[in-house]
Amino acid sequence: MNSDSRPAPIENDEPRIVRETGVDARVASIIEPVINSAGYRLVRVRLSGMNGLTLQIMAERADGTMTVEDCEEVSRMLSPLLDVEDPIDRAYHLEVSSPGIDRPLVRLSDFAKWRGQLAKIETSVMVDGRKRFRGTIVDLSGETVTIEADKANFGEAMVAEVPLDAIADARLILTDELIRTALQADKAARQARGLETFENDDDTASDDAEAGEP
Repeated sequence: MNSDSRPAPIENDEPRIVRETGVDARVASIIEPVINSAGYRLVRVRLSGMNGLTLQIMAERADGTMTVEDCEEVSRMLSPLLDVEDPIDRAYHLEVSSPGIDRPLVRLSDFAKWRGQLAKIETSVMVDGRKRFRGTIVDLSGETVTIEADKANFGEAMVAEVPLDAIADARLILTDELIRTALQADKAARQARGLETFENDDDTASDDAEAGEP
């Protein structure tokens, strides 16, 4: 594999429109400035009951790539920070991963990049009489994302304008077209970094952490 350079620090990163609450939000506030300074963007933080208790952190480079080595670097960077800040009062397992192909959509630029792809969106309030949407991303503005759903999804063809500030969760839906588009984009980005492109990485890195200890 060709040598890879460290990413440049990210300054004034585009804010996420889908954000965490509770402990997840506390963790995000601690780690986001640190990984930005190392050239990575935070995608999502989620504390789950998997394997006892798992802190899942999704991150990526500005170009959308995230290798196993990147995940390991971010994990090494965050483990001592989280030990010091101690935002979780129980033992947990730290897992750092790439967003994956059926990735969460958390920034306006995510919706713009994946326009034309199938997505599912959940809102925190009722929009057009519903809180769940599944359809193709067809348009977006500074305030709304337009989803076009077919009859197979909702029983009738419909177009919904979903306010960005009402979105609680959004992610792409895995389709053959999405796989082709995502792999092409990843290949181009990896070539630009001088990386080999034949790997089919499932990019994750993990570490065990004991919280609440001095």
